[in-house]
Amino acid sequence: FCRAGDTSLGRWEPSVTAHSRAGQLAAPRRTRKMMGGVPDNASPTIHAAALVQRPREEMLREADESQDDEIDALEIFEHIRHINDPEHPNTLEQLKVARLEDIAVGADDTVTIHFTPTVPHCSMATLIGLSIRVKLLRALPDKLKVDIFVAPGSHASEHAVNKQLNDKERVAAALENAKLLEVVHGCLNGANGPNAGS
Repeated sequence: FCRAGDTSLGRWEPSVTAHSRAGQLAAPRRTRKMMGGVPDNASPTIHAAALVQRPREEMLREADESQDDEIDALEIFEHIRHINDPEHPNTLEQLKVARLEDIAVGADDTVTIHFTPTVPHCSMATLIGLSIRVKLLRALPDKLKVDIFVAPGSHASEHAVNKQLNDKERVAAALENAKLLEVVHGCLNGANGPNAGS
């Protein structure tokens, strides 16, 4: 994310690794391959998608337009589970980056999401978090406050990543960056499963 005049954490900075330099978005896998680069996690573990279904009564209640439909963790998960990883041809669910049990919806209209990068030095963590935020900005009502964090202890730059993902000014500036938004849209193109919302 960028802030005018800020040269430190004020810029959109994926975690600094051999694959990225401060202030620049690390290239997605297909771009890295063309440049001879290697993904942070060249062979991630792929998991089967979870078979998560609502009870029949709940599905009928949700289909009834006359009743209020409360947003819950499962609905949030349905929105983000199909987002593509920026480095691999897999979804966040398949890589266990996003998991239903790491989503909480509070009675005070807050949504808290923890995601787990596949490696502690993942240079794509901020891009993954931004993709989740953009997807939910498009899919959820404005009244909800969404907080996105890397899972505690799952990333070497946990504090810096969390700070970027939850700073409104940095998110807004990132969304004004055409190249960055193009990469985010590439991640969201996989999010066209059920309940894609955009």
